[in-house]
Amino acid sequence: MPNQNQIANPQTGQLPQVKGPQMNDRDFMNDCLSTCKYLADSLNVAVWEASHQQLHQDFLQILNETHQSAREAYELMFRKGWYKLEAAEQQKLQQANQQFSGYSTQFPYH
Repeated sequence: MPNQNQIANPQTGQLPQVKGPQMNDRDFMNDCLSTCKYLADSLNVAVWEASHQQLHQDFLQILNETHQSAREAYELMFRKGWYKLEAAEQQKLQQANQQFSGYSTQFPYH
């Protein structure tokens, strides 16, 4: 029975019912997305701390390409039903909206 709060496409492709030690397509995509996230975190630090302007620009370009690769991996996984999201409850959304709307009055500009 599908979870009512889950946002997901039906799973496509042939995946084994019993998982063995070999990596399947979903495993490779999970690994790709995890690697992109790890690289993006590390590249953020490199961008912030690069003292040479050209090095900063090179790291920034690589960071942007890494974000694009992560987005493409996510979209492929979501299309194939390999990436599921949990829908937030309406009441929690309203509470968060109210909380952060209050914070906006503290900004020096509005």
